[in-house]
Amino acid sequence: MRVRYSAVGRDLGRIVQVVSLMLLVSIPIAAIHREFYAIPAFVGSALLMGGIGLGLTRRYQDVSDTGRLEAMVTAAAAWGTVGVFGSLPFLLIAWTIAVDPYPAWANTPEMSETVAVFRYPLNGIFESVSGFTSTGLTMAVVEEQLPRSLHWWRSFTEWIGGVGVIVLTVAILARPGSGSLTLYKSEARSEKIHPSIVSTVMEIWKIYVGFTLAGIVLFLLAGMPLWDAINHAMTAIATGGFSVHADSIGHYGSPVIEYAVIPMMVAGSIAFPVHYLLLKGELKNFYKDVQTRWVFIWFAVGSLVLMALLLIGDQYEALEETFRVALFQFVSATSNAGFGTVAIGSGTERVWTAGPTLLLCVGMLTGAAAGSTVGGLKIIRVITLIKGTVWQIRSVFTPASAIRRLRIGERSLDQSQAQREYTEATVVFVLWIVGLAVGVAVFLWTLPPEYPLEYVIFEVMSAQSTVGLDAGITGPAMPIAAKTVLIFNMWIGRLEIIPVAVLLGAFFQQLDLYR
Repeated sequence: MRVRYSAVGRDLGRIVQVVSLMLLVSIPIAAIHREFYAIPAFVGSALLMGGIGLGLTRRYQDVSDTGRLEAMVTAAAAWGTVGVFGSLPFLLIAWTIAVDPYPAWANTPEMSETVAVFRYPLNGIFESVSGFTSTGLTMAVVEEQLPRSLHWWRSFTEWIGGVGVIVLTVAILARPGSGSLTLYKSEARSEKIHPSIVSTVMEIWKIYVGFTLAGIVLFLLAGMPLWDAINHAMTAIATGGFSVHADSIGHYGSPVIEYAVIPMMVAGSIAFPVHYLLLKGELKNFYKDVQTRWVFIWFAVGSLVLMALLLIGDQYEALEETFRVALFQFVSATSNAGFGTVAIGSGTERVWTAGPTLLLCVGMLTGAAAGSTVGGLKIIRVITLIKGTVWQIRSVFTPASAIRRLRIGERSLDQSQAQREYTEATVVFVLWIVGLAVGVAVFLWTLPPEYPLEYVIFEVMSAQSTVGLDAGITGPAMPIAAKTVLIFNMWIGRLEIIPVAVLLGAFFQQLDLYR
């Protein structure tokens, strides 16, 4: 079965058009902060993306609805495309400052070291992909030196990416029965709040905006300045991790702010259908829903184990500080939010030892609930892998004629259902490990041997699980190959690998490489 590239082109055009609107929305932000020199960069980028998107949709407007194969290819291609186009504001603003073509009223600032790195396209693509995949790894050396229009663009890409560019497109352009469900599922989502997928998407956006506004109020009450509160609320609920400060949440040195950020990261870890039920007053879903229950259990157990490891290593002096650091960092890693309050590593110099560092890697790998804004394998897949493996082993000791079922939460799966879901979880897990191994191999090949192995694993895991925590390796001085492989890891991690594998398979098929 071959891909109908006309359907892919039409849907890709729609997505690019919608993302171009994000650039137009960003123009008032630049104007409010009197960064008039940045406005042409946003206008030019919006016109280019809007023009390409309009051209594709008009060229293929009469194509029939998208099938599952086309949807998978569209998802993979769309995330790569918006990642590349989303880098244009970084590139154009950096070169605008370097060339300084405008008069004094444009308020063009002096070139800083941080902005200068975005004159190189790969750094901008890295930043954009990190944003749209809601990862949070950054090429910015000192975030405080970025213009506020780029602060906003980074946070905005994460906020949209947390829910998904296809979900945004469905919300704006979709019509009932237009193949929206197929596209929606291609973006690693399957949950539905209402029978209609359009209604489901609109409900997700209501919940998402509501939590964002609540986060802004919470952070203001905790003592965060307004600009910081807006940006951090957007990236917290998106479990993204971009900050307006180089030291992330640690910049404030405030336990109150650190404790205030934790519930926002937790909120981003819970599936939207569960949020919907909780907001309707059905509070039993805190413990009845298998994913939500295990998210809280995993957060609690992991934080306590991390606290014990930090105490054993005498990492911090006070017990409360150790508890706070352990709780914040484990929730940040496992929710894939990527905010930091302390340094985990400093490149070639160890700060945390291997034990705590690798425990955070396990948290990043599992992630939290499917149907939320997090990356990682997702808790439900981990449960399926563990219970399914035990179920498979027990089958050896069970008569062939026995009727066997696998219970996962409230669901009781027959043999064929259990085998299908176990196989799907296993395939994703195996491909996940392959992607991780490729990233680690490239790092070991390109980086000096002085970097500790656990920090190399940590950095690649952070990218592929779309977390954003770093051990002091990621930065503009990285080799090109290392930057490129992290972009690849972020891309496949956000899409849970399968759509990317389908896209590559379609490409190889087009070249007749399977003969």
